[in-house]
Formats: sequence, structure tokens, C-alpha cells
Amino acid sequence: MFDYKRLQEAVRSENGVSRRLFLSYGAALSTLPLMGRASWADPSPVFQKDPFSLGVASGDPDSNSVILWTRLAPEPLAPHAGMGPQAVAVTWEVADDEGFTKPVASGTAQATPQLGHTVHVEVKGLKPDRWYWYRFQAGDAKSPVGRTRTMPLESEMPEQLKFAFASCQHYESGLYTAYEQMAQDDLDLVFHLGDYIYERENRNKKAIRAHFGPEIETLEHYRTRHSQYRSDPLLHGMHAKCPWMVTWDDHEFDNNCANDISEESQVDPVDFLLRRANAYQAYYEMMPLRPKSLPQGPHMQLYR
Repeated sequence: MFDYKRLQEAVRSENGVSRRLFLSYGAALSTLPLMGRASWADPSPVFQKDPFSLGVASGDPDSNSVILWTRLAPEPLAPHAGMGPQAVAVTWEVADDEGFTKPVASGTAQATPQLGHTVHVEVKGLKPDRWYWYRFQAGDAKSPVGRTRTMPLESEMPEQLKFAFASCQHYESGLYTAYEQMAQDDLDLVFHLGDYIYERENRNKKAIRAHFGPEIETLEHYRTRHSQYRSDPLLHGMHAKCPWMVTWDDHEFDNNCANDISEESQVDPVDFLLRRANAYQAYYEMMPLRPKSLPQGPHMQLYR
């Protein structure tokens, strides 16, 4: 079990929090997601509402592989997104055509409660510089169809590669009509450069739309905030159009953060790193990232 008291005592004796120190005392915390690989997953779940309300996504493509993503969330803003405590079997398919008459790959993944009932499928053995279509199914529920692609070989020079970038998409500051335009531009890639979510509670009563809940600190808080953003049909619609490459800025965790230092005075660095661990796990869960990006406590590697 994670021993918070012993960690605080060690911090005082060592005059700060090091990566080694946190991981040595936080081993239980950093391995919790790995415990989500259940020996059994419900193969025939029954849903009262659409579990694919957050859509589908793909990301981090190279010349022969790509990540496929979804989250089972029949009630995105409810505790645990309306899911129970059991793992659920989710089947996936990839095809050369939108009608799925030319299947390329398929399999079954587990959506576990330890990872917020998200699914990350690393599809390998694909052909370079090619479009593919994909979809998921859980029980009788079927996801929307997503479109993704692989990158050209490193030795090849494509005639063109169309991409857009996005950042700083504060939910309360405006609508996501830019994604509506992107969807019409037939892009090959979207680069998201950070501030995918904002962590503060609603402070502007005249905001176009309001954040749900308080300033986010717990894992469930971060999951819910991500789900609120992803519930926007223009945002999750653009995720389904092409693969995304993502990185973070500060608001995915906390405004103006610096290592284990908060912008606010008198914040315990242990509390702050525990909060960062929550933020990083939720970020991994909600983004189309490769399994090797799975965080270790408050540390996470996004690049390959």
C-alpha cells in the first residue's frame, strides 16, 4: 500500500522530493494501472446509454503502426462515467475501406476500471502512407467509425502532408468551431500543443459554458474534466477524422507549475506530486498514446 505518512517523513529528512524517493515510496501508486489487466472481462455487457459517447480517436502514427483509442462512458460526467467496477471486453477492427469489406486486423482489448475503462490498441503491421478505418464494439453497442493513417517511410518524400495544430482550448472561453473547419480540410494529422483541458473551477458566471465541478485534483476529477471536454461533438468528431500527435503544457495539471512547485504558496510538494500523478494518469487514459507512455506515479514520457 502507498504510505503517505512515511513519504512525508522521508521528504523532511532528505530536504525535498526526488524521483527516486517518490517512486520508492509510491510503488503501489505507480503500479495501480498495471493491476487493471484483469484475468476476466465481461464479454457481453448491457448498456442503458451509449457507451461510446466520447467517440473514438487515433494517434502517434509511424510508417507501420498507430494507436486506436476509446473510452466506455455511458454517463461521461457521472462517477466513473457511469461504468461499474468490472472490466469489459471491447472488440476492435481495422479495414482498408469504410464499409469494412476489406478487413486488415482485429482483436479484443480490455477496458478496465483501473484505467478509467479506456482502451489503447497498438495496431502493428500496417502498410506505410495509407488510410485505414477502425471501429469498436462492446456488447451490442457499436462505436462511430474512425479514420486513421500511417506515415510515409522515412526514406520517402510525400508530395504533400496536410496538418493543423491546436492548443489552449479553454472550454469556457468559446466554442470549438475551429475543429469544424479542420474536419472540412481533409487533414492528414492534427498536432495538439498543450492545454487540452483547464483545471480551474468555473469563476466567470457569464462564461459561454461552464466547467463541471470544482478545481480538479483527484484522479476522478481529472477524468471527468477530460470527459467534459471530449463530450464536445466538434472535438471528438475531429479526433475521428485523422490521427493526432499530442503533448501537454501546464493546465493538464496545474497553472504555472514547475516540477514539484506550485504557483500557490504553502502547497506540500508531496500533495502536489500526488496530484500530478493523478493528472498524468488521466492524461494517458484520455489520449491516444502508446502503452510505453503509461505514467510511473508523477513521471511520464510522451516521446518515443
